[in-house]
Amino acid sequence: MAPDYHEPISSHFSAVIVGAGPVGLMLSTCLARWGYKIKHIDNRAEPTPTGRADGIQPRSLDLLRNMGLKSAIMAHKPARVYEVAFWDPPKTGGEGIVRTGTWASCPNFIDARYPFTTLLHQGLIERVFIADLAKNGVEIQRPWTITGFTSDEKANPEYPVTVDLAHIDGTHKETVHAKYLFGGEGGKSFVRDQLKIGVSFKDPISYVWGVMDGVVKTDFPDIKMKCTIHSQHGSIMVIPREDNMVRLYIQIASSTDADFHPRKTASAEEVQERAKRILEPYSIEWERVEWYSVYPIGQGISDKYTLDHRVFLGGDACHTHSPKAGQGMNTAFLDAQNLAWKIHAVEAGFASRKILETYEPERKEVAENLLAFDNKYAKLFSQKPSTDTVVAATKGDGAQGAEENEFIKTFKEACEFTSGYGVFYKANALNWSPEHPAQSHVVHPKSTRLVPGRLFINANVTRVVDANVVHLEQEIPLNGSFRLFIFAGKPSASAQALKDLAANMQKKGSFYQAYMRPDVDAVSHHERHNPHSLFFSICSIFAAKRSDVEISRDLPPLLARYKDNVYADDLWDRRVPDAQAAAHAKMGLDQEKGGVVVVRPDGYVGVVVALTEGSATVDALNQYFGSFCTKKLGGDHAQL
Repeated sequence: MAPDYHEPISSHFSAVIVGAGPVGLMLSTCLARWGYKIKHIDNRAEPTPTGRADGIQPRSLDLLRNMGLKSAIMAHKPARVYEVAFWDPPKTGGEGIVRTGTWASCPNFIDARYPFTTLLHQGLIERVFIADLAKNGVEIQRPWTITGFTSDEKANPEYPVTVDLAHIDGTHKETVHAKYLFGGEGGKSFVRDQLKIGVSFKDPISYVWGVMDGVVKTDFPDIKMKCTIHSQHGSIMVIPREDNMVRLYIQIASSTDADFHPRKTASAEEVQERAKRILEPYSIEWERVEWYSVYPIGQGISDKYTLDHRVFLGGDACHTHSPKAGQGMNTAFLDAQNLAWKIHAVEAGFASRKILETYEPERKEVAENLLAFDNKYAKLFSQKPSTDTVVAATKGDGAQGAEENEFIKTFKEACEFTSGYGVFYKANALNWSPEHPAQSHVVHPKSTRLVPGRLFINANVTRVVDANVVHLEQEIPLNGSFRLFIFAGKPSASAQALKDLAANMQKKGSFYQAYMRPDVDAVSHHERHNPHSLFFSICSIFAAKRSDVEISRDLPPLLARYKDNVYADDLWDRRVPDAQAAAHAKMGLDQEKGGVVVVRPDGYVGVVVALTEGSATVDALNQYFGSFCTKKLGGDHAQL
């Protein structure tokens, strides 16, 4: 029977998203929340039933909380990993394995809200996103696949991408038109292949691993912890899971083996026998096997993430690596978030299309760093250790110098990176540097500890209107807006500077006035985050006790309109124990005069500006935003 050509009721979409794994779902969720029309397909008949990714790192949990999805994730009662245990052959020689140390998975030197790895089956995580998409009218079209596409802005400037789709059984076809196409369909991406974008593999050594999820009966004492185990019989990684399950990664083969073949496989029973030998003298038996797979590790990265800034790649379509450090899903989430807010800024008329050019360099460098780490980590993990180099390196503060086990040393050095807090974006129009067009003398005060391109620093403050202690970095949700944190210092010292800030923000041609909401006069009194502009949300933080802050007295009307986002910096913080205003101190901002911090919609610092009397503060902000927005702001300034 000939395929039935099916023309949908409306064949025009803001974006067509291929693949309903973590990267596609994150992108779809963000864009759907912000009002975009999405066509989202996946070639599987249902969400991931078993296996695949399962680790949510601390920074990703921050993101999920900022989206209001963390509670739905935690409702599944996932396992939480606070420490990693290292097991090796006895230093004195002999058979078996001994615990050589433990190390916090997110050590104290990282200022994390959730200093643990959350472990939960990927299918349950996918369903949290799918439920949110349903609230915004998006349903994953299954099981459908992409069969072809073209991109031609000259032929159709508004909807330049034409996408051919088909049901996997060939009975139905669709052709749709979109502003953007996103390939998030994994390592064998059709979209990437059609673009003829190559993949560069970083390591000639490859490994074949078996992965098994199940319920076990064992006397191994650390079965509820994440463990890296090296023995004379091979290597295992232990990952605790929800519902009393455990995941085991077992090395099957290495390219250094004389008989190595990348398609070498092993049965579940053979892998279980290998695990039993590695874990000796401890015993292990399987009560139930939930999922089992064998796969080779190929550490590769896509040469490009886009060719025309209309068709993009993300997630495993861009980078493949071992699962040992639990980075795949987390990197995918941040790929999607990075792209989502930039598409929104462009399509909503705020930013020049040139900001889309920052997606690839920002996210590709993260992937390059991930692969460099993963290459070293996987190689070390797969090697049988020399027993005379294994020491209890992770006791106390773990500082063992040159004596330290190389594997543990690598693990420690990578903690900031693997937690997600070590991601750093280099200078561009969005991330200020001395070469940025914003050249005002008030930009980037010398004392500030904030770094453009890095995450905004966590801080606890007291919300003035209701005396609630809150996490400042979480107070603005992921709404697509730039976040302006006005550290107002002491009210008595900053009163005039705040008046001047508000007065200059209200001038025609200021960054704020230029992008007012068209319906500003009809906005609800209860609108908390975007009463004036859909592109800016404002928080004001005083270096004072809550009882000493009076919103109507201490803030000009423009800023007082954000009454629910006014805070007292009056809480002690162990990281700055002697500070009178801890949040100001953590940011490196003067507690008398304060400063203004612009945070990108994805939580990364864009620019820091001193809070001064006169017009200099707003002039500097006009220069910063004017370098990438669609309107000319303030006086003369350079644009991209």
